[in-house]
Amino acid sequence: MTNGAHVAPTVDSLAGALREEEHLLRDLITVLRNQRAAIAADDLERLDDAVFGTHRVLLTLGEARRRRQMLNRLLGENDDLSIESLIETFGGAPPAAVQSAIDALVEAGTVLHREVDLNQRVLRIAIEAGDQLVRALCGVPASNSSGYGTDTVPSVSHSILDRRI
Repeated sequence: MTNGAHVAPTVDSLAGALREEEHLLRDLITVLRNQRAAIAADDLERLDDAVFGTHRVLLTLGEARRRRQMLNRLLGENDDLSIESLIETFGGAPPAAVQSAIDALVEAGTVLHREVDLNQRVLRIAIEAGDQLVRALCGVPASNSSGYGTDTVPSVSHSILDRRI
């Protein structure tokens, strides 16, 4: 890293950018938790809101990452600097504000990873339950296959619901 009059403001801006990314990851964690709650409550409107929220946060996160890439260039580094490489940019000992921001970002990333994994499992279970319900309504036997295109599909002439009562 080069020393100069612009380094201190760049370091402060870098710490701010890392904090902004951490904040956005925490927003995404909240959205994912809301998504799970919507699935549990079978609330399609809240689920739709969660999908929109995810999209909004991801777009904002993309902008925050572009800002950090610009700051990486100002520090004389590559655009896509990993956290490990960022630490090495400062000789292994970043300024306290940057190190604190890095620690918070890494912790938020770890929590986000767990939340994404959990949501994937919950969504997979919800999809399987929905598939079983549709099969029961259509009178199609449960499938032992986990792939597409191998299941028996009811013919169009069959009614989904038996209206004889």
